[in-house]
Amino acid sequence: MITGKTQNLGVIGWPIAHSLSPVLQNAAIEKAGIDYNYTALPVAPEKLAEAVTGLKALHYRGWNVTIPHKTAIMPLLDEIDEDARIIGAVNTVVNDNGKLKGFNTDCLGFMGALTKRQAAIKGKKVVLLGAGGAARAVIWGLIKAEAQEVVLGVRNPAKAESLAAEFSRYGKVTVCHWESEEFTQVLADCALLVNTTPLGMTPKVDACPPVDWSKVNPSAVVYDIIYTPAETLFLRQAREHGHVIINGEEMLAGQGAAALQLWTGCEPDLSCMQMALRKALEN
Repeated sequence: MITGKTQNLGVIGWPIAHSLSPVLQNAAIEKAGIDYNYTALPVAPEKLAEAVTGLKALHYRGWNVTIPHKTAIMPLLDEIDEDARIIGAVNTVVNDNGKLKGFNTDCLGFMGALTKRQAAIKGKKVVLLGAGGAARAVIWGLIKAEAQEVVLGVRNPAKAESLAAEFSRYGKVTVCHWESEEFTQVLADCALLVNTTPLGMTPKVDACPPVDWSKVNPSAVVYDIIYTPAETLFLRQAREHGHVIINGEEMLAGQGAAALQLWTGCEPDLSCMQMALRKALEN
């Protein structure tokens, strides 16, 4: 029941009607029995500054940030957490009595699924397919986990070099064309293979990054940050070749859980959030 004492949370984006964050967050809020309410809030790009001022004036405890505001919101905040600063994007804002602090919980969501499976990352070579915006939080999570090397397998190496150079001050990040002989050897040596491209996402479910599965280290864990469909062509091929596979559901639920903990101080029920997400996707 929403009362005058209920604390408000939300997610801002444009468009936002498709967001599953309210499903995740309200399921966790109900399970925890805490007096919060979470709503999707459409905010056009030209209205972002006004929206931030309004949310602050309305005493929103916090909000998530999605496309296209993750970078644009940063100058409007009072403080930026180190993870968000290095990743270059904010996906969570906490309002502490009028002081707005930005966080990025995407790397926590990504790494949580690996930690749960006790996947060995420290001192290991990791391959990321793609070098777009989604790759940034993944790269940072892997560097913090002390991966020996993060190799960006891409279609256009020249475009990925700047991203590799940016993160190379923190750890070893290299670039490789994903159809080269060199990449074949990289696949044979990797402990983790991650797809950060949109290839295979609904509705274009027949698309897939070019991977020769016969060359991939048989013990490598394979992770796709896409969650619609639940099993992409990329993951299906990996499963058929005997790999442990992870889809993007746990990353989405995990980043949401980390945000809710920042706002409320309570540790959310991650399994409850994942169940709510799966049910919503099935419907």
